Amino acid sequence: MEHEETGCQPHPEGPILCVNNCGFFGSVATRNMCSKCHKDMMLKEEQAKLAASSFGNIVNGTSNSNGNEPVVAAGVDVQAHLVEPKTISLQPSFSFGSGSGGSGEAKPEGPKRCGTCNKRVGLTGFNCRCGHLFCAVHRYSDKHDCPYDYHTAARNAIAEANPVVKADKLDKI
Repeated sequence: MEHEETGCQPHPEGPILCVNNCGFFGSVATRNMCSKCHKDMMLKEEQAKLAASSFGNIVNGTSNSNGNEPVVAAGVDVQAHLVEPKTISLQPSFSFGSGSGGSGEAKPEGPKRCGTCNKRVGLTGFNCRCGHLFCAVHRYSDKHDCPYDYHTAARNAIAEANPVVKADKLDKI
C-alpha cells in the first residue's frame, strides 16, 4: 500500500549488492554500485576526461585562456590504473668525526626551553617578537630584556594605518 502512494516500486529480486563487492547495496541509478563506489568512479571518469583534454592541448599546442572550460578529445581513450605502493627502506647515515652538518639533514630538536632560565616549557612556551621562546614568568619583554623595539614598531604601524590627508587649498574670495 505504501508503494502505491509514493510511486516507488521495490526491486523484484530484492536489494542488489554493489558491483565492486564492497558489501554495501547498489541501485540501478548508480549502475548497481553503492554511492561511494559510484562517486569514486565518476571522479575517475572526470579525471580521465581532464587528462585527455590536457593531452590533446599539449599535442595540439593550444591552451585555454581562462582554464574553466574543459575540452574533451574525441579519439583518446585513457584508462585509469591503480598504482601499487612500493615500500622504500632508508638506511640512516651517521657521520662521525668532522662535526660539520653538511649532510643537509635536520637535527632532531630537543625539548623546548626558556631563553632566560632554561626551564622546559613544552607546549606552553611563549614566542616573543625577538624570536626566542620563554616560560610564563619571562614571557613579557621587561622580564627577559627584549631587544625588540616596540615603540618604533608601533609608530610605524600607526603611520601606515593613518596616511596624511591634506586638503587642496581654497581660493580666497
